Amino acid sequence: MVKPPSLPRRTSRREIFGWAMFDFANQAYTLLIITVVFGELFTTVIVGERGDNYRLANFLWSLALALSSLMVVLTAPLCGAVMDYRAEKKRFLFLSYLATVATTAMLYFVAPGYVMLGFLLIVLSNYAYSMGESFIASFLPDLGPPEAMGKISGFGWALGYIGGLFAAGFTLVALGETTAENFERIRWVGPFAAGFFLVTAIPTFMWLKERGTPQPPGVPYRVIAKARVKTTLEDLRYFQDLAIFLVSLLFSMAGIYIIISFAFIYGAQVIQWDGAIRNVMFIIVQITAAAGALGFGWIQDHLGAKLTYQITLGLWVSSILAIWATPQLTVFLNTYLGLTLEAQHVFLVVGCLAGTSLGSSQSASRVLVGLFTPLPKAAEFFGFWGLANKLASVFGIVMLGTLQAFIGLQASILLCAALFITAMLICTQVNETRGRRAACEWKPQELPST
Repeated sequence: MVKPPSLPRRTSRREIFGWAMFDFANQAYTLLIITVVFGELFTTVIVGERGDNYRLANFLWSLALALSSLMVVLTAPLCGAVMDYRAEKKRFLFLSYLATVATTAMLYFVAPGYVMLGFLLIVLSNYAYSMGESFIASFLPDLGPPEAMGKISGFGWALGYIGGLFAAGFTLVALGETTAENFERIRWVGPFAAGFFLVTAIPTFMWLKERGTPQPPGVPYRVIAKARVKTTLEDLRYFQDLAIFLVSLLFSMAGIYIIISFAFIYGAQVIQWDGAIRNVMFIIVQITAAAGALGFGWIQDHLGAKLTYQITLGLWVSSILAIWATPQLTVFLNTYLGLTLEAQHVFLVVGCLAGTSLGSSQSASRVLVGLFTPLPKAAEFFGFWGLANKLASVFGIVMLGTLQAFIGLQASILLCAALFITAMLICTQVNETRGRRAACEWKPQELPST
């Protein structure tokens, strides 16, 4: 029987910085491809308006993201089990990184009308990116003790949003608007995002350490994955607080993925903002998200991860109601206060609240999984974290994509508020102290050799 390792001390600042640089690097993909530029390009130019108020385009976009997330659901825990057993977290991370860079660069070839090519490349690139997101998170429990995990995770998320600010800020200025007339310039968004990711993630692979101990060779990957995942599923009663939290996370991340995937599409189609306001909104969201991640990371280490997570979900409910009500709120302010505001200006204020909610909630959820995770099963448990995230993506984006086809995008956004409220209610059943104790007391079992 293998003796469980003691809780880690905080690692060097250089290694923590190297780990956080992957968040810095991969935000180029999240923001440029999924949130800010290519999502709008795909729906409004590649597919285009076909007399249906972009409903077909929105549905195809949501379907591509859902399919890639479903692939993560099917493979992330299996890969995590292998990574833990073979101590190959860094190798798997590197492979996902290369795959993301290659498929993102190929988006250059997606021209107007090349719908299926764009659809396929989004499925593949988002799958590779999402697997890497799960792999990098699995290093978190190795970087420091539980009482410092909130600050470490918050630093990673904050650095990620700063990276996104650099990447997308340059893109929006250098490449211009997401329009058919500007297509020959804006099509370079894929190669630029790939290049940014390729270069800025180098510190991660230079300084991040693989601390696992490889188990004896000779056991096929399929045996490792099947045996370890089966054991984990059987032990879920022991890790009951992790299991309950992952269900809560499924609902909260469904709402978050809807916002990530449709916020700028919502701005273009419902708010009808101009290019300058879109750029300002991007900057506001990045700054407030970074501030939220850092601030709530500190709060989390003092108030507890569960309470912090619940507070961030409450912020999200307020944000969604404000997003939905922006057009009506603008009319109200102009009528009763004698102002001459446009909806896009009010939407900027709403963006501050949404950005704070975004950074804080994602950091808090990652820390809770880290606190409930035994070190020898970090990659596997964060594989389940990835599973919950992407199952949420499938669940949320398909629901939103289908719902907006019937009632339109503005009314459909209220679905997110219902998802966040459900997540809050489920999380009331999580006992943080009990979950942390279960992670510390768990002892690994030997894996069958055949």
